[in-house]
Amino acid sequence: MDPDKIMDGLSKELNSALKAMAKAKDVNEKEVYSRIVKNLCESLGVFFDLASEMMSFDSDDDLEEDIPF
Repeated sequence: MDPDKIMDGLSKELNSALKAMAKAKDVNEKEVYSRIVKNLCESLGVFFDLASEMMSFDSDDDLEEDIPF
C-alpha cells in the first residue's frame, strides 16, 4: 500500500477520534477514546520515524567525487 494513503487515513481517524472524545460525557468513554488516540499516534509515529531515517540517507551528501558521464 501507499504510505501516503495510510498516513492520510490514520490522520483522519485520529481527528475523528479526538472529536468523538471531546463530545464524550462519560469518563469510561473518554478513556476508550484516549486509548484509541494513543494507538493512532503511535502508528503515525512509525511512519514519521521511517521518513526521518530515509531523509538521513540523502545520497547527494554522501558522494565526494563526481560521477563521470
